[in-house]
Amino acid sequence: MHALRGVPYLTYIPLRNKHPMNKLLSYAIGLLGFLASSCQEAGTTVVQEEMAPGVIRLSVGEVDRFTPYGVLGGNPMTEAMERLPKAELPFDIDDILVEVKDRGCLITVPLADGEQLYGFGMQYGTFGHRGTRKRPIVNDNPLNDLGYTHAPQTFYVSTKGYGILVNTARYTTFLCGSNTKISQNARDTEGNKGQIADTPAQLYANRAGGNKVFIDVPGAKGIEVFVLTGPELADVVKRYNLLSGGGCIPPMWGLGFKYRVKGDAVQDSVYRFARYFREKHIPCDVLGLEPGWQTASYSCSYRWSDERFPNHRGMLDTLRRAGYKVNLWEHAYVHPSSPIREALEPYAGDFLVWNGLVPDFLLPEARQIFGDYHRTLVEEGISGFKLDECDNSNIAYGSATWCFPDLAQFPSGIDGEQMHQLFGSLYVNTIDDIYRRMNVRAYLDYRSSGLFMSSRSAVLYSDTYDHKSYIQALCNAAFGGLLWCPEVREARSADDFFHRLQTVILSPQAMVNAWYLQYAPWLQFDRGKNERGEFLPQAGQYEACARRLIDMRMQLLPYLYHAFYVYRTEGLPPFRPLLMDYPQDGRLQSVSDQYMIGADLMAAPLYEDRPTRKVYFPEGVWYNFNTNERYEGGREYEVAVGFDQLPLFVRRGALLPLAEPVPYVDEQTVFKLRCRVYGTDEATCRLFEDDGVTYDYETGDFNIVTLEAVDGKVRVARTGDCPLRRYEVAGCEFVD
Repeated sequence: MHALRGVPYLTYIPLRNKHPMNKLLSYAIGLLGFLASSCQEAGTTVVQEEMAPGVIRLSVGEVDRFTPYGVLGGNPMTEAMERLPKAELPFDIDDILVEVKDRGCLITVPLADGEQLYGFGMQYGTFGHRGTRKRPIVNDNPLNDLGYTHAPQTFYVSTKGYGILVNTARYTTFLCGSNTKISQNARDTEGNKGQIADTPAQLYANRAGGNKVFIDVPGAKGIEVFVLTGPELADVVKRYNLLSGGGCIPPMWGLGFKYRVKGDAVQDSVYRFARYFREKHIPCDVLGLEPGWQTASYSCSYRWSDERFPNHRGMLDTLRRAGYKVNLWEHAYVHPSSPIREALEPYAGDFLVWNGLVPDFLLPEARQIFGDYHRTLVEEGISGFKLDECDNSNIAYGSATWCFPDLAQFPSGIDGEQMHQLFGSLYVNTIDDIYRRMNVRAYLDYRSSGLFMSSRSAVLYSDTYDHKSYIQALCNAAFGGLLWCPEVREARSADDFFHRLQTVILSPQAMVNAWYLQYAPWLQFDRGKNERGEFLPQAGQYEACARRLIDMRMQLLPYLYHAFYVYRTEGLPPFRPLLMDYPQDGRLQSVSDQYMIGADLMAAPLYEDRPTRKVYFPEGVWYNFNTNERYEGGREYEVAVGFDQLPLFVRRGALLPLAEPVPYVDEQTVFKLRCRVYGTDEATCRLFEDDGVTYDYETGDFNIVTLEAVDGKVRVARTGDCPLRRYEVAGCEFVD
């Protein structure tokens, strides 16, 4: 079908010469014309265009009205994309077949020997997807590594330096070399040699023998496919994030520490936690309130409970003066008692969830009603929202069908299937737009995302609680511009708790979600005993360890903030698997329990109940952040990490700007930097400097601060017109 692209359709041409061969040729041409005409009617003419630098769009047939790019995209950073290296695809673009069939659309993409695939959103269970079948569908349960996830993406990237993005909100299946289509010489293929499986493991082993990726989009009458070029895998990811509008830069306080209090908290218990953190000198920027702040929460009223919070405005003012931001839990299903229920009725879907309306966020009227009401909460002092249960729960659990069904209809014209895939992103955009219009940055929590969300200042979370899967999900999320926050609350042991807390400290959002704990989990990580106020015998010691870890998060804040600036301007994820930085190291194609943070730090979280783990070091020389021990690259070491340490390693040649910890971050915070220079006498680093809270940086109101270590000292230079001075060098240490 692809060969017809750009070629005028043939028609029957009667030939005057009566020679039999001419007559035969005439009928052949006529047959070709008929076939071409049939192809045209079936909508299989593929149109090709370069939609952005290094991004080729293939489109065929009648493309759906609501697509991820059409609804969420459309603001690429083309100048930054132009600066990326040029690349050729490892195959001819005509080798990608895009067909419209009775079933829907079928896309076939070549797959080379040794090629590995990554992506499909925030996936659990698998890292490299070669030889698997993935169905990236939004769901609140990973469900056996099939692709169901809080943040599905119909997008994968390849070690051959390209990416394939199917621009659809339909449920789509990717056969990633897992199946081979029958061919004329199928009998002669290597895979058909006689084999006998002795065990189920042998029988069902992933053989990854196919040389094609088959992409099945049922029901689609047309489709768009975006082909993103490299040349390296990291360049593909950068190009995708820049196509999405660039990465986000959270507010500076958003990179501090967040604590979510118990779900049934009242005004006095919120004050108790606020006092606790300040009196114990444990840094905390954000207090999160769970469902109990409202008069109704399943579905939601979005109205403060006067019974539990008799003076919520006074409480918000008191917390603000103590340096706290406040985050409110909610979901999008609107309770009958909500002040916006009646106004939203014409702009909601035809099924209720928990007796709540489901707003059609594709409609400007629904966004305005929902957004205008929430703006009143923001103006009272709410810094952000936790947007819960915007995923789907009618797949994994037969009895838990709390979300709207796929057959639901919405007034915009979209159906329930496609709305599921877009709903979390539309919800986030509706809330985030409130802050953007006020020129204030938020840092939202949300439980469902998808394509083209890189520029939104929001972090995914999950109720799933497997620690190793958390780490793998963090690595997988990076391929698609998604930020992911692992959770910590209860634990089975001290090792389990502090290893989880270390991972949280080394994630895009450092948060303890204690929504069912009466007291801080480091005082008692057993849920029942915590509720009864029975503290651990080592509670004081463990509290000191938690303080030390959270202090280290605050030390890293200037470094992290600049990593997000790079994300914004260059598209490189601040948290990413090692494979992106070391594509030539074949061993890293399967390493999903270590990851890079910015340019110079590598995290290797512990996720078992023991104090050590094996850590693989890529090429070069590395240093232990805690002990300064040195490691040679290309080798594996057994490394010990204490409860009050971070499983963190620094690349040789780094100048690491460590800030003296502060209890919280505000617009006046000045960071005193104690720099460390690793393995060299001369090094530089850059820091992004602005007001930390507005979008003024988008119009150039920021500085780039260059720190340069020379002759045993650190020199400071600034470029930019921002009058603020966020960073001061207070000392320097040379490590080797």
